[in-house]
Amino acid sequence: GFCGGGGTPLFSASEVDVEVAWLSPQSEYRPTEYLQAWVQFWFDDELRLHAAQQLQTRRLQRLPAAWNTRALREAGFAVDQARLQALVQQFTPRIANAPDVTALLTDEAQLTKALFKLAVDAVGYGEFTRAKRGTGTDAANRFLDHGNYLAYGLGATATWVLGLPHGLAVLHGKTRRGGLVFDAADLVKDAAILPQAFLAAMRGDDEQQFRRQCIEALTHSESLDFMIDTLKEIALQTARLAKQSPQEGRA
Repeated sequence: GFCGGGGTPLFSASEVDVEVAWLSPQSEYRPTEYLQAWVQFWFDDELRLHAAQQLQTRRLQRLPAAWNTRALREAGFAVDQARLQALVQQFTPRIANAPDVTALLTDEAQLTKALFKLAVDAVGYGEFTRAKRGTGTDAANRFLDHGNYLAYGLGATATWVLGLPHGLAVLHGKTRRGGLVFDAADLVKDAAILPQAFLAAMRGDDEQQFRRQCIEALTHSESLDFMIDTLKEIALQTARLAKQSPQEGRA
C-alpha cells in the first residue's frame, strides 16, 4: 500500500506460518452513494476535467491560511504572503480555464515550481531542484519524498472510506490503479508537507523527527477530514452536472 515502509496511516499484518490460510474478506459495508456519483461523470472527459479542476482549485485555496499559521512562523517558515496571494490569483483562473488535462498538468507543474521557490526563500534554503522518482540526495528532496507518502496514505484512506476505487483518477495516472490516491493527496501535500520538509532540512532533523512533525501538521490541520469532505462535494456536485443537459450543465 501507500505507506512508504512506515505504515501510515494503517498497518496490515498477518502470521507468516499458519496451518489454515483464510482469505481476508473484502468488507463492502461502505456507502455506495459517492461511488455511484463518481461513475456518473467519470466516463465523460469534460466532466472528469471539471472534477480535476475542482480538486486543484481546493488545493490552491487552502494554501494562504495553511502557510500563515503561528506555528509555522515561529518555526521559521515566514512565507511572503503577498507573493503567495499573487500566485493564488494568477493560477486560480488558469486552472478554471484549462482546456484539457494536459494543460491542467502543465499549470500544476508550474504552480508547484513556484511554491518550491516561495518555500526556499522563506527558510533561506539556497539552491533547490526537485528530483524525480526518489533520486534526490539532498535533505529537502528526501523529506519531500517521505512526507508525500504520508499524504498518499491519507489519500488511500479517504478514498477507501468513501468507497471510491483508486483507479478512478481524474488527473493523475488514469492507467494505474492508484491514480485517485495521488489526486486526493494533492489536496494537502503543499499545505502540510512542503513547509515541514524545508524546515526539517534547515534544522537537520532526522527522518523520525520529520515524520512526527508531518503527522502533527496533518492532524492539526484536519487534513483527512478535508480530503474526505472535498471528495464528497466534488462527487455529488459533478454528478449533478452529469444529470443536466449538455447545454445547461456545461455552459
